[in-house]
Amino acid sequence: MLAMASFGLAYLFPGDYLTNLTGIHFESEQQRQLYATLYKESDGVFWQFIAYLDLLWQGEWGQSFSSNQPLYQEVTTYLPASIELSAYALFVSLVVGIPLGFLAGLRHNKLADYSILSMSFIGYSIPVFWLALILILILSLQMGWFPISGRISLLYYIPLDTGFILIDIIRSDVSYKWDAFNDALRHLFLPTLSISIVTSTIILRITRRSVIEVMGSEYIKAATARGLNRYQVILRHGIRNTIIPIMPQLALQFTTLLTNAMIVESIFSWPGIGNWLIQAIYQGDYPSIRSGMLAVSSLVVIFTVSIDIVHKIIDPQRLYRQRVKI
Repeated sequence: MLAMASFGLAYLFPGDYLTNLTGIHFESEQQRQLYATLYKESDGVFWQFIAYLDLLWQGEWGQSFSSNQPLYQEVTTYLPASIELSAYALFVSLVVGIPLGFLAGLRHNKLADYSILSMSFIGYSIPVFWLALILILILSLQMGWFPISGRISLLYYIPLDTGFILIDIIRSDVSYKWDAFNDALRHLFLPTLSISIVTSTIILRITRRSVIEVMGSEYIKAATARGLNRYQVILRHGIRNTIIPIMPQLALQFTTLLTNAMIVESIFSWPGIGNWLIQAIYQGDYPSIRSGMLAVSSLVVIFTVSIDIVHKIIDPQRLYRQRVKI
């Protein structure tokens, strides 16, 4: 479906659909005829789509209008930076959101619960682009603690093998490795914080609701009746049964997190696919927009399916319960 949508965009964008697919402004009719044969222009839409799928599989995604570079190469260059930023933001959100959600859920209808829930409402209400600008104003321009933009200082040259800057720094043999690592962390701090504040509040509220439901369940009451104290009940029964329902919700929140990451990339000039896509929109680079949307959508699908597989492995009884309900 994603490939079909990407293919359909070539017809919806202004101009020649073959130009939108290949990214080539044909200089002669012979050159156009060559690509028309490659994309099976005369064989109908179905066979055009089959040819498009075959070329996608081979890594032939066309080329960019603006840079004239192969789109597969550009996507694989910019996508790791977005994955890296999203992964770190998700990790921070889990580390912050789950413990606070547990605390709020265990202290349900008490001062700690009301305080944490109030902070989560405030964090959830703040637009991510406004939050990013405020953090730049305070922590960068006024305090001077963190850099305003970029992924690493121009003073350091790091060969990009994997595309993940921290991993590439560790794997490099440069003499200034740890200085560069520290500099990369400082560049990473503000974008990660901007994304994770909003995502943490969502995970916090999901965790809190799950804790309240689990702690009020019959098997928790039965465990308490058997003589287990509160901490034993939480450790033996509460944590695992609370975390399992959260996992499918993480897959749903990844789309929001990735969208926020793409917005933040343009503010911090982070060299990810979100910033690249926004530049492509400004320049009317239709092949880049088509390829970028395909790459981002595929990433969301892969993450969602992976979470679902892990959930089934951890909770194999879920499928049985679903069949019983049916």
